[in-house]
Amino acid sequence: MHFDSVRLVTVKTARRDQMLQVLKSSWALLLGMLLLMIGNGLQGTLLGVRGGIEGFSPFTMSIIMSAYFVGFLGGSRMAPDLIRRVGHVRVFAALASLVSAVLILYPVITEPAAWALGRVVIGFCFSGVYVTAESWLNNSATNENRGKALSLYMIVQMAGIVTAQGMLAMGDPSGYVLFVISSVAVSISFAPILLSISPTPAFDTTKPMSLRELYRMSPLGCVGMFLMGGVFSAQFGMSAVFGTEAGMSIGQISTFVSTIFIGALIMQYPIGWVSDRMDRRVLIMGISLVGGVGAVLGFIFEQNFPLLLAAAFLLGGMANPLYALLIAYTNDFLEHEDMAAASGGLIFINGLGAITGPLIIGWLMGQIGPGGFFLFLAGLMFALAGYAIYRMTQRAALPTQETGSYMPVSPSASPVVVELAQEMFIETALEEEGNALTND
Repeated sequence: MHFDSVRLVTVKTARRDQMLQVLKSSWALLLGMLLLMIGNGLQGTLLGVRGGIEGFSPFTMSIIMSAYFVGFLGGSRMAPDLIRRVGHVRVFAALASLVSAVLILYPVITEPAAWALGRVVIGFCFSGVYVTAESWLNNSATNENRGKALSLYMIVQMAGIVTAQGMLAMGDPSGYVLFVISSVAVSISFAPILLSISPTPAFDTTKPMSLRELYRMSPLGCVGMFLMGGVFSAQFGMSAVFGTEAGMSIGQISTFVSTIFIGALIMQYPIGWVSDRMDRRVLIMGISLVGGVGAVLGFIFEQNFPLLLAAAFLLGGMANPLYALLIAYTNDFLEHEDMAAASGGLIFINGLGAITGPLIIGWLMGQIGPGGFFLFLAGLMFALAGYAIYRMTQRAALPTQETGSYMPVSPSASPVVVELAQEMFIETALEEEGNALTND
């Protein structure tokens, strides 16, 4: 008993030291990313509110919101080539400066076509900025603290989005100030990153696995990632549009959007812990059903704000961890050398879903009102649960001791962080295999 207590204290001390090591080596990068996420989170919600003020229809706003994911998907595929040609520092500074400029132009040119073009540019630039910054994060982490760096980075991302929603309630979305604040947050994010990061890491990306081969290895992983793309883009792009159409105040909209991402942050780790101890298909089915029920509750209690917040927490808390859970499930059927290659295909599939999601929601909201937002999300979540049940009849479950570990990954992450998570899967699996051989 005494030996177990000493070992527990030693493990906790080691984990604390690893976290402090990550903070010491990456604080500037994490601070810069926090500011970037504040700028990005604020501009998305702010446009949703301002679009309603300008009289844009829900479908028009859905096109504008979808444009971000078109740019993001294109940027995630082109940014690596830009970095290899001109280097991390130039790519980061150029793209972040362009983001800042577009944010200032939004309130100047209040035309749907201009906003859609701006969203394409913003999505492309943010994707490149994430790839660049996350390359530095990966380079500054060691094998011992890479998991802690990944967790801390995800927390910073969510904290930035939630902070942005609080800032929305402090200004007038019909004016210029909030757009300026968003632009300033992005602009000053360069300073801690570019002034404190010295060596630029070597950059290389893995050639993606073909989509056909990826689907053959994990049909549920592929279908699930496509459906989750629609869910995440709805949460990130259309939740403020829903709030505007439902007649919420600015404070209520910011609270509503924040609640979605707070739920995502709180539920990520409990769901991850459970996923390492049971058949992941059952868990995917279960949390998809719970998330679908949350969406139905949001549809029913659209005018009851406290219950609407409960529905938002439930939906966000179930839907967002599914992204990392589906990656973990897909990895269970891949060889170690294929995991990094699979990440590119999974991100591409998720991006396709993210592009189509807002368009369908915008059309539904135009047909049946604001409730179309939750109705669409419920349909996606129940569809994933149903497909998980179907897949259980097609393939036997893997023993839990043969599955890999869950790694927290945000749906807004670039291919660099997804590949970083894949590296952690591989390292953890090899370590567990080594321990098993030693015990034998």
